[in-house]
Amino acid sequence: MSQLALSTIDSSLIEEISSKKNEPNWLKEYRKNSLSVYHDLPAEVSPLYNKYTDARRMNPEQVSLSLDSDSSVPDFLSKRLDEIKNEISIVQIGSNIHSINIDDELKSKGLVISSLDDALQNHSELIQKILEDSNSKEDKYTALNNAAFNSGIFVYIPQNLTLDKPIHLVSCLSLDGISTISRNMVIAEKNTQTSVIQELYAPKMSKQQAYLELLNTRIGENSKLDFTTLQIMDQSVVNFSTRSTYLAQDAKINWYLGLFGSMLSRYRIDYHLNGTGAVVNDAEVVFGNNDQSFDLNTIVNHNAQSTEGKVVEKSILKDTSKSLFKGMIRINEQAAHSNSFLSGRSILLSKGAKSDSIPGLEIFTNDVKATHSASVAQVDDEQIFYLGTRCLSHSEAERIIVEGFLEPMSRIMSYQVRAWLANIIESKWMNTELTINMDDQLKSIVEVEETRYNENEEVEQHYKYR
Repeated sequence: MSQLALSTIDSSLIEEISSKKNEPNWLKEYRKNSLSVYHDLPAEVSPLYNKYTDARRMNPEQVSLSLDSDSSVPDFLSKRLDEIKNEISIVQIGSNIHSINIDDELKSKGLVISSLDDALQNHSELIQKILEDSNSKEDKYTALNNAAFNSGIFVYIPQNLTLDKPIHLVSCLSLDGISTISRNMVIAEKNTQTSVIQELYAPKMSKQQAYLELLNTRIGENSKLDFTTLQIMDQSVVNFSTRSTYLAQDAKINWYLGLFGSMLSRYRIDYHLNGTGAVVNDAEVVFGNNDQSFDLNTIVNHNAQSTEGKVVEKSILKDTSKSLFKGMIRINEQAAHSNSFLSGRSILLSKGAKSDSIPGLEIFTNDVKATHSASVAQVDDEQIFYLGTRCLSHSEAERIIVEGFLEPMSRIMSYQVRAWLANIIESKWMNTELTINMDDQLKSIVEVEETRYNENEEVEQHYKYR
């Protein structure tokens, strides 16, 4: 397949993808219908948000699509892949599945980790239902992903399975400049406990490259999923992600999102709390510098009684970077006794940085609790002055203030995730290459964070019984 600019995408691409992948007719029609929606919709569907969006920074003339891409592993990623070679993992390079590691015992228990192409052959009915539940008309780039995905990751956790170690999903854009449109799915059946860590990378390119993702997660009754995304792509690329999570009765998801890389990150996250007692805890960290732009839209749909939702977004912005946080709590008529909280807060470290927060509530029933808050502020000069009297430089003082700003959020994370975040934030301060690895420096951070994690538990226990 030859390269095709996103600006020239048409039905011939759909025909070529479907033909080469030998897809069923229903999927080909699904792709074509989604493509029509993509061409019809504007970059931002909502007129309220239209003036804020930076989605047009993605240049369709530069973004190249192809069914095939270079499968070579970039040098900067080799060390990380070597570290996780014995872990439960799947590695995606461009549109190619580079490797899958899962031991025979877990396979025998029903755990499935595969490409989406293989899943279409073995779990076609499940895949079809998930695809059909995705509404292309709500978002232009959701429609694009549904129409032209050229890769994908599929994870299936069977009933009653508890995994002691996390599943690693590693995705990296290819060295040939081809963009990736990935359709990823994580299905956790009833009575399961799983942790998933997603790492997103990209090499430095002279032209714009894109990682476009649509991620669906389904969590069955009485199941718990911890999902961590760490996006540390080079700032020459754009990253668009649309995510939908469906929760059954007493299901719970802890979602940790760390956005540090790319020139433009646009994330839409929808939670559908469909079962009584379903719980969502969402923690989002953004750290921008240079001219980076971050656009987050998080929507919590309470569709059943006694459901709980908590979304906390915090941005740290330097130079001329900017962030936009759009949040919505929607409590429907059948969701009495639900409790939901939404917060977007930003610290501006430079005069040229900018942040906007637009939280909202839609309440259609009584006997619920729903609150939201938003704040944007420069670093407090009095705090800087006070820390300066303690022999700290201006930069050191800013870093301590930022650490304190993030501390309440990080308490709910595991010490391993906290260590990764601390390491990435340190790299942002130093303006060096963003990496995730297990070298000696990170091991020392892990040891410190593990201690702090345990200390937090002891403090909470102390005040509980005081």
